[in-house]
Amino acid sequence: QVQLVESGGGLVQAGGSLRLSCAASGRTSSRYAAGWFRQAPGNERELVAALSWSGGSTYYADSVKGRFTISRDSAKNTVYLQMNSLKPEDTAVYYCAADFGARGLVVVPRLYDYWGQGTQVTVSS
Repeated sequence: QVQLVESGGGLVQAGGSLRLSCAASGRTSSRYAAGWFRQAPGNERELVAALSWSGGSTYYADSVKGRFTISRDSAKNTVYLQMNSLKPEDTAVYYCAADFGARGLVVVPRLYDYWGQGTQVTVSS
């Protein structure tokens, strides 16, 4: 079984930065397709960023391009989401997800095998 544990959320003023971490443990490889999703109250869960199995390809939602960066530290088996220039509309619960079978980018939520518990990000204006 694989566990994903997110951390790094919190309250930040608009224009500030946060770095979210997603640590994987259990029966896991250090290589997997990863994604960061977010869900605000009343909204559907949306993909924010994705990273391919090799780390060679990335995807970003238009709303976060140029502000967010997804990356992986294989030695720590951790995926990060660096969030800069945060806006109030970035407020949501952020979830990481992992797909250990895919080699490319995974953009469909139902294709992910494992999910973290979520971490709250609140951006004040």
